[in-house]
Amino acid sequence: MSVEATPSQLADARRARAAHRAGESAPTSGVAPGLTQANLIAVPADWAFETLLYAQRNPKPCPVLEVIERGRTESALAPGSDIRTDIGRYRVWRDGELAEETSDARGAWAEHPDLVAFLIGCSFTFETGLADAGIPIRHQELGRNVPMYRTNVACAPAGRLRGEMVVSMRPIPAGRVADAVRISGRTPAVHGAPVHVGDPASLGIIDLQTPDFGDAPEVREGEIPVFWACGVTPQAAIMASRPPFAVTHAPGYMFVTDVPDAEYLV
Repeated sequence: MSVEATPSQLADARRARAAHRAGESAPTSGVAPGLTQANLIAVPADWAFETLLYAQRNPKPCPVLEVIERGRTESALAPGSDIRTDIGRYRVWRDGELAEETSDARGAWAEHPDLVAFLIGCSFTFETGLADAGIPIRHQELGRNVPMYRTNVACAPAGRLRGEMVVSMRPIPAGRVADAVRISGRTPAVHGAPVHVGDPASLGIIDLQTPDFGDAPEVREGEIPVFWACGVTPQAAIMASRPPFAVTHAPGYMFVTDVPDAEYLV
C-alpha cells in the first residue's frame, strides 16, 4: 500500500530544497523527519552502466532509489526539484580527485550534459525510527555531521569500478543495540541493519575519533559503536577507480525527497 506524505512533511521537504537552491548549506540529519533522504552520484553516460552494475552488486551500501536519465534533472521522488541545485553541498571530481565543493552544480551539468544521476538510499531515513523509539542520535544532539569511515571491506567490482565499503557510525546504548538493529533492519532500501557492532578494528578503522568524512563522534560510557553501510561508498569507488568526471553530494548533505520513510518499510 502506498503511503502519502502529510502536508506538513511536504512543506518541510520543499522548504529544505528551496533553502538549498538559495545557497544555504548544512548537514540534513533530522531535516524533514519522516521523509526519505538520498545520496547522489552522477557520472558521464559511458560510466552509467558500470555504476548501476556496481550498485546492484553492492546493494547494502548502494541501494538505488532512482536513476535520472541523461538530459533530465528533476527527481521523480520530488516533483519540481532540480538535482543540480537542491542539495546543500556538492562535490565535483576529476580523474578521481576532489576538484571542487559547491552549493550549485549547474556548471558541472553544463560541462557534461550527458550526466546520468543515481539517487541512493541514506541511513538518515531510518534515524526517524530510532528517534521515535527513544534511541539517541548523538550527532543530531550535538549539531554535528554523522561520522563516516572507509573500511577494509572490498565491494564487488563492476567493470572499471572498484573500492571499499564506507560506513556511518552511531554510538548506541548497549541495552538498545538489538532495538536499533531491528528498527533499521526494516528498511533495506536505505541500508537496513548494521554491518558491524563493536570493535572498529574489525573493519580496519584505526581511530574512531578521526573519521574520513563527517565529524568526530562522542561515545559515552555504556555505549557501543554501531556501523551501518553508507551511501558515500560510491565516492570511495570514484577515488579508487578515477573516472574522468563525477558529481556527488558532500557527505552528510543529502537530497530531501517527498517520499515517506514508511514507503520503504518491510
